[in-house]
Amino acid sequence: MNKILTILLAVLMLITACSSNKTVLTTEEKLALADQLYAKGKYTRAAELYAQVYLDRISTSSAYALLREADCYFKVNRFADAYAAYQEYIINFPNYPEVSTALFRSAVCLYEQSLAPQFDQTETLSAIEAFEKFKAKYPDDPLCEEADKYIQKAKYKLTEKKFHIGYTYYKMKDYSAALMYFKEIIDEGNTNSLDRQSLYYTTLILHKQKQDDQARIYYNALKAKYPGSKETKKLAKYFQ
Repeated sequence: MNKILTILLAVLMLITACSSNKTVLTTEEKLALADQLYAKGKYTRAAELYAQVYLDRISTSSAYALLREADCYFKVNRFADAYAAYQEYIINFPNYPEVSTALFRSAVCLYEQSLAPQFDQTETLSAIEAFEKFKAKYPDDPLCEEADKYIQKAKYKLTEKKFHIGYTYYKMKDYSAALMYFKEIIDEGNTNSLDRQSLYYTTLILHKQKQDDQARIYYNALKAKYPGSKETKKLAKYFQ
C-alpha cells in the first residue's frame, strides 16, 4: 500500500511540475505567432490566436487581430464565422480605414452563403443590398468593380429562381402563372439562355392557348435575338 501511495505521489508531483512549466504566451507573443501561422497559410490555428488577442482587449492590436481573424475564416470558406467577425469589426471600429474592405467582404460572405436558385434567396437579396451599400459609401473604392460583378451574379441567380418557378408551373400546365414569370424574365431585357428559353416557352404557351397573334410577336422577338437557336427552329413550323 505504501509503495502504491509513493508512486501516486510521484506521478502527482510530475504532473504539477509539468503544469507549472507550461509556457503562457503574452498578448504580443500570441500576435506574433498568429502572424507567422497566417503567413504559412495555417489559417484555422491563426484565427484561434487572433481571437485570443482580440479578447485580451489591448487597444493597439484589438482591431488588427479581429480583422485578421475574420480574414482567416474568409480564406477557409467559413463564411458565417467570417461574416460575424467582419460585422463586429465594422461596429466596433467604424472609423478605421479597413472598414471598407470589411464591408465588402461581409457582402461576399452573404453571397457565398446563398442557396441554389431553386431554394430560398434571402441571402442573395441581402448580398445585393450589402454590395449596393458598400458602393454607395465608397464609390471610388477599387473594389466597386468587383462588387458590380457580384451584383450581376446575384441578380442572375434571382432570374434563375424566376425561371425555375415558371418552368414548374409550365410542367403543371398552369400556363397563366408560368407566363407571368417568363414575361418578367423577358422584361429584364437581358441576352442570355434564360431570356432565350423564356421567349421560347412564352411563344409555345400562347400558341397552345390559341393566341397566335401574341405568340408571333414573341416568336419574332426570339428569331431576332437568337436567329440560329434550336428554340427558334423548333417553333418555326408554327409560323411558316
